[in-house]
Amino acid sequence: MAVPLRQQLAIGRYVLAQRLKGNARYPLVLMLEPLFRCNLACAGCGKIDYPDLLLNKRLSVEECLQAVDECGAPVVSIAGGEPLLHREIDKVVQGIIARKTYVYLCTNALLMRKKLDLFQPDHYFAWSVHLDGDKGMHDHSVCQDGVYDRAAEAIRLAKERGFRVNINCTLFSDAQPERVARFFDDVTAMGVDGITVSPGYAYERAPDQEHFLSRRRTKELFREIFRRRGKTAWSFSQSPLFLDFLAGNQEYHCTPWGNPTRNIFGWQRPCYLLGEGFAKTYRELMETTDWDAYGTGNYEKCANCMVHSGYEATAVNDAVRNPLKALAAQLKGPRTEGEMAPEIPLDRQRPAEYPFSRHVEDAVEREKAA
Repeated sequence: MAVPLRQQLAIGRYVLAQRLKGNARYPLVLMLEPLFRCNLACAGCGKIDYPDLLLNKRLSVEECLQAVDECGAPVVSIAGGEPLLHREIDKVVQGIIARKTYVYLCTNALLMRKKLDLFQPDHYFAWSVHLDGDKGMHDHSVCQDGVYDRAAEAIRLAKERGFRVNINCTLFSDAQPERVARFFDDVTAMGVDGITVSPGYAYERAPDQEHFLSRRRTKELFREIFRRRGKTAWSFSQSPLFLDFLAGNQEYHCTPWGNPTRNIFGWQRPCYLLGEGFAKTYRELMETTDWDAYGTGNYEKCANCMVHSGYEATAVNDAVRNPLKALAAQLKGPRTEGEMAPEIPLDRQRPAEYPFSRHVEDAVEREKAA
């Protein structure tokens, strides 16, 4: 089971408690970025496009755990950059586990074998290894040969030592459904516990701007992939309704507050994918962000987004409201034929703004003055 039953129950209790309290907006997963530095330079990523002064900056263990306490989400996803470059990342993980909060440590796995001894198997902990397809697909995606083989070896070692291991797969417009399906078969045979899959987001700073998916193409691609699901049972670490959404069968709106992001700049507005401002505290983020200004149909930069960091929380909330609908999606799998759900109209979306450079300049000036 990709998401252990005890974790599913814990998240379900949390969501029900929030609804009983009347909270309309609450976090589901904290996206924690303790650094932006990475040991890869992937063409589809804009996360490392910062001056060295900022790439060398780290959140301290205390700052990371304060963010976990402020937010209160039942799950933390530690991303980056490459988190294993953080010299105290093991202490961050230990602190989160001590809070009985589930933590996924995202990594490209280049340092995973070297760092494996710093961690111990725990039902609150899982590795999330970045693999964007088979050897050829992944090494092309990360712009470096040999990365897939090193990641596969790290997965094997981690499984031998009793760790839970997921893979995190991002797909782009050049993805071939038959090849992706074979890749899902391959990683399942490796023994991974779960697959997290998502279409790529068009980071404005990513070097490759030609291979991001439109929403229509995303839906067609995932229908083709799910249609090829054979005897091998793919285990996804995502809501079945989110997978059904990827296949074009659910009319969902983004809930960016479901996956708030804390990084070296502060609490990022409005989400993990867009850095259009920063709050000093989680409370400030929630109370002062104009949430209605973002999302597909509201903002040009969100027009083609179907990423799990925006829509997984929407699907989970739908599952809690409609458990029979969620159960049917779980048992039947995503529908791959017939009419798709209506698309969100874009005629009233506001034009894109580009404040990123100003935020970076301001952050550099603050660091120089510190």
